[in-house]
Amino acid sequence: MDFNLTYNLECDNWRLDYVPNHYEITKVRALEILDSRGNPTLQVEVITKGGHGLGKVPSGASTGVHEAVELRDGDVSRYAGKGVQTAVSNVEELAKPLIGLDCREQEKIDEILIAVDGTPNKSRMGANAILGVSLAVATAAASSTNQPLYRYLRSRKQYVMPVPMMNIINGAKHAGNLLAIQEFHIMPIGFRNFLDALRAGVETYHILKEVLVKRYGAAAKNIGDEGGFAPPMAESREAFDAILESIEEAGYTPEKEIALAIDAAASEFHSHNRYSIDGHELSQVELIDYYQKLCKEYPLVSIEDPFGENDFDSFVALTKEVGEKVQIVGDDLFVSNPNRIQHGINVGAGNALLLKVNQIGTLTEAIQAADLATSNEYGVVVSHRSGETEDTFIADLVVALSCGQIKTGAPARSDRTAKYNRLIEINHELESEARFAGKAFRFPLQS
Repeated sequence: MDFNLTYNLECDNWRLDYVPNHYEITKVRALEILDSRGNPTLQVEVITKGGHGLGKVPSGASTGVHEAVELRDGDVSRYAGKGVQTAVSNVEELAKPLIGLDCREQEKIDEILIAVDGTPNKSRMGANAILGVSLAVATAAASSTNQPLYRYLRSRKQYVMPVPMMNIINGAKHAGNLLAIQEFHIMPIGFRNFLDALRAGVETYHILKEVLVKRYGAAAKNIGDEGGFAPPMAESREAFDAILESIEEAGYTPEKEIALAIDAAASEFHSHNRYSIDGHELSQVELIDYYQKLCKEYPLVSIEDPFGENDFDSFVALTKEVGEKVQIVGDDLFVSNPNRIQHGINVGAGNALLLKVNQIGTLTEAIQAADLATSNEYGVVVSHRSGETEDTFIADLVVALSCGQIKTGAPARSDRTAKYNRLIEINHELESEARFAGKAFRFPLQS
């Protein structure tokens, strides 16, 4: 409770008045909503005496086995078993110890959520239920303190606007073609500000559609889960060549202005110690050689999940070979888990973290993961999931952390463009307070 001491002139005395605590949590409630694939997910609302916040939970398609557990109902009579009514009900149990607490105590609240669940992987309550509450608490705190979320969560002295990592060609589980590599990105790094970089990426994306239709026919402009095109390609070099042509036709210079990146998601084409890619079965050593050749042929600056989710040794080997010039990102390898990240740091596996808040299940743990990576000179890429909502939390988070990179899909589909539009708003609000990460995207605060 808060009290205010005031002096009453008429009565010539002091009076102690009760003032409602604007930060006190009064209600927590959840709904089953739909994500960008039309599958159920959670929306959690946290109401305080001075504001309210929403948390909408994303969902992945190619999920790592070490991720926190997303709880689904399994009742095939509803949404083919993908309903989340159990997780919605679990929010009621998670909410009980939170009523009356100060919404600004994020770490304390997240510790309570973890304790209520009581499992190492959040499997009892469900990481989706826990995360929904955790995110809603943060947005409620920002609302209650009358701040934009990026200012409320700010953890660095300098604001940095991120380089967009745009997934413009989809393969594997995100499309219906024969590409083994899941995502082909452009990164507009050679620009002075965020708006120019975003525009260059958008223009290249639209030119790519024309290039693909010319090469493969009208069906090539169909898009995958994250808004990237899903042309009938079979080999990685087809995708790289089409993207390079599009960059040049859009009037930009490959490498100098727009670089390339990939998310191999190699766990998806890995079986029995072999990797099936471009019509070949490759060993770990052969796959390392494959990536090295790609780095020599194309302006690749970032490779995500180049090997299976437990293959730390191959990550170490590739990092030694190309890590000085190329960002080697751990997604399924690290799953935003501080313990796995620390092991990777200890052995030299990769040099960057893909940060997905739903992999670990609370905002506090996600920020701890980012801080651990940054303090050990690992890059950090704040990322969406393939199953998204219109929620823009990660746009604020990437600016709050000033980590210099955001991966949030192609500039298409409102679930993706919502994040870009939010970044445009933030860029406008910050004006001279923020600088663009640009070519310093790996270590934007050191430049």
